[in-house]
Amino acid sequence: MDEVWEPSGGSQVAETVKETKAQRAERLKAAINPWTAHAEIERFGREGWDSIPPEWLNTYFRWWGIYTQGDGVGAVGGKGGEGKAVPYLMLRIRIPNGLLTSRQLAMIADVAERYARGVADITVRQNIQLHWIRIEDLPAVIRALSDVGITTLGACGDVTRNVTGCPVAGVDADEIADASPLAQAATDMLNGSPDFYNLPRKFKISITGCRVWCSYPEINDVALTALRHPYTGLPGFSLRVGGGLSTDPHLAPRLDAFIPWHQALAVVKGVAEIFRDSDVLRQNREKARLKFLFLQHGWTAERFQAELEQRLAEKLEPGVPEIAPEDIYRDHVGIHPQKQDGFAYVGIAVLRGRVQAAQLRALAALALRYGSGDLRTTGMQNLLVLNVPRPRAEELGREVEGLGLRLEGSPFWRGTIACTGSEFCKIALTETKGFARHLVEDLEARLPGFEQHLKIHVTGCPNSCGQHWIADIGLEGKKTKVDGQMVDAYYFCVGGAVGAHQATARPVGYRTAATEVPAAIERLLRVYLAERREGDNFRQFCAARSDEEIRTILAGEPVEAVARDVAQARTPHNLEG
Repeated sequence: MDEVWEPSGGSQVAETVKETKAQRAERLKAAINPWTAHAEIERFGREGWDSIPPEWLNTYFRWWGIYTQGDGVGAVGGKGGEGKAVPYLMLRIRIPNGLLTSRQLAMIADVAERYARGVADITVRQNIQLHWIRIEDLPAVIRALSDVGITTLGACGDVTRNVTGCPVAGVDADEIADASPLAQAATDMLNGSPDFYNLPRKFKISITGCRVWCSYPEINDVALTALRHPYTGLPGFSLRVGGGLSTDPHLAPRLDAFIPWHQALAVVKGVAEIFRDSDVLRQNREKARLKFLFLQHGWTAERFQAELEQRLAEKLEPGVPEIAPEDIYRDHVGIHPQKQDGFAYVGIAVLRGRVQAAQLRALAALALRYGSGDLRTTGMQNLLVLNVPRPRAEELGREVEGLGLRLEGSPFWRGTIACTGSEFCKIALTETKGFARHLVEDLEARLPGFEQHLKIHVTGCPNSCGQHWIADIGLEGKKTKVDGQMVDAYYFCVGGAVGAHQATARPVGYRTAATEVPAAIERLLRVYLAERREGDNFRQFCAARSDEEIRTILAGEPVEAVARDVAQARTPHNLEG
């Protein structure tokens, strides 16, 4: 609360004016650049939890990849429908383009084992998250990660988040170009820069040189996808801006531009500056992402391009034809030949991204024993081992499976991802990680031999950290009453897609208790297998049926539609990775 004094009749009367969330955030950001205040984190580590002021707990920590951790109860556990914070921290490790060395992964394993109860989560933006971090241990954790060349800086907050890219950049036999150097250069340009510490909200970048767009350019604030110019044959990029999910999904429109390689960083910087300097996006925290220029403020692709060209002080080359990828897996799971003759990369399917410290340590050692020590994280929450001599790839695969991981998996295992959920997130309505595991195991038992491409995305609240809007089956966390008790529930959306058939999943009006979800999905998939037209995938099957038909199949009987019950006036905590 701020006090504003105004004269009245020769005296002064105090009027108390309550700040909005946006005003408070902007005031705090204007007061300090958290990136320059690492000494405060060191002090908190020495003095303990009670020494941390609210502005650090709720704001400044995020610039260092840190959130307060929820109590495991979720939205029913705290004030105003939010879970309570407990005196532990979530720490997100930033991994540009998903590039890791065995030494770095071994250090993450050591830190997880020593300070984070032996558990780590791979996120949908190629990061790795740790939980249960004590404030007394936080400085030591940051130093240990820094010693091997990785950081938590800028992994959260109103800044440029982790720059994602193709996890097989440089080894993909079919890639147009290795764009990972640009992803790293964009990171160096923006992360830690005093010119970009204070954006209206988070800012997401994808730069990929692959043909399958595995880093999901469609849902990023700015995205570069490689293609070759039809006349010169030189590699360059298409440009998309303003993508994002959360409660208002918006797939990024493509601008009429061909971006030569040498111009890519200037373009990314120009888009970031447009976002940074947009005062209208600083008025409401819930409507502060770049996409809201398109959704609420009347911007078009043409207007955005004109603004960008003004920033660059030059016209962009006109766009050239681009081939968007079809409905294909983008997870890189299995053994695949590299462009380097005689070598392969090995993709490990990590169910819901949850790994144990012992598994990470073993994988770091295996990457050195069988390969070059290079690993990658993926947007599907998986891990890859690179540069394995082809004759040894199967042997590595057997060792991986001996760790309790899979080199191959059912479509359910490969296609299911899950957000953090109420286990650690303060605003999640449902527990997601354990649910996702049991869901996959149940579906594998119910539908053995199911072989169709399928993506099931589980998100614990409407903010879509689990990206349910781009899934074949999107499950959005809710609560429902069963026998007088509030229990976890999920709301169904179907038919989401990216690439050539991009579309946000459509809500079909069906919500059911979490325990009933496997049976509902089984009913839907059995009808799909029985009634699909030859060659139809699940997306096409759903597109040919009404919401009422899908609801009836899911429920096993006709049911009335229910609303999604989107939470009102809630500021997302941006836990997506």
